Amino acid sequence: MAGTADTRAAVDVVCGVIWSDDGRYLLAQRPEGRIWSGWWEFPGGKMEAGESAAAAIRRESHEELGIQVTRADPWLRRVFDYPHARVRLHFFQIRTWSGEPAGLEGQKLHWQSPGEPCTAAPLLPANAPVLRALEAPPVLPVTPAPDVTHRQALMRVASGLPQVLHGLPADRWLQVRRGDLTPAQWRDWCAVCAEHGALPIANLTPEAAARLGAEALHLTAARLATIDARPDLPLVGASVHRRAEIERAASLGLDYVILGSVNASRSHPGMTGLGWPAWAETARWSSLPVYGIGGLGHDDLDVARAHGASGVAMIGAAWGMR
Repeated sequence: MAGTADTRAAVDVVCGVIWSDDGRYLLAQRPEGRIWSGWWEFPGGKMEAGESAAAAIRRESHEELGIQVTRADPWLRRVFDYPHARVRLHFFQIRTWSGEPAGLEGQKLHWQSPGEPCTAAPLLPANAPVLRALEAPPVLPVTPAPDVTHRQALMRVASGLPQVLHGLPADRWLQVRRGDLTPAQWRDWCAVCAEHGALPIANLTPEAAARLGAEALHLTAARLATIDARPDLPLVGASVHRRAEIERAASLGLDYVILGSVNASRSHPGMTGLGWPAWAETARWSSLPVYGIGGLGHDDLDVARAHGASGVAMIGAAWGMR
């Protein structure tokens, strides 16, 4: 029934992506006697009448696991149609909490590393797409602007990428936004990425990316508006500026979007930024990961997450040009 039209009123449910200090997230098995018993999910439960999502995730985390959540960052919202109900899932990222998680309702618990095959099975269908979103790295560097020569840009990225990617999980990305690229130039970028364990994302048309043999594609907002289906590549993202563009990217099944600009930046001289409150209002409860961009660096990651971002995309700050 997933993916079909459904006129039933949605039941609001909160789900917590609870992170351990060593970078794993928690899954819980539904106990005996519950619908879908034996299936695994992110901990959480139904919102009570008049209760906010933030209050509900704190209450559910305490009732189900015995932990005290001190900070819950809003993240994704997905609607899923089960045979028994239509649910609207509000996902929070929880990195600050106290106590020792325990299955207070008889549920088993499992700590899972992102990017590795999930050993907790079967996983509830509504939660499975979220595992893919959790593989998106928290930092997405973008190559220097095209006005920097190819050789200079390669040198800056090759020297700066180790520091930019330091401490990131297995999935590491580099968006190659350099205008049109020759096959030789693309091979240069692929070589730099291979040396540092990063996936090069081509910021080109789908046709140009296919000619170069790229495995990942980033669409401009203008290109996003022209396509009718997701390009047939393992990873596809897009730049967006409005809520309607985020929703279009989600409807096409893209993997992430970059929304900006948050602050004024060198790449868009003369333009003022949205600021975090307006950025959050546009990105709020997207169904796919949203990155902030525009004058941002590593030190902006915490505030970005507090406003609902999956991470930050950065250009100047990545290469010492902020």
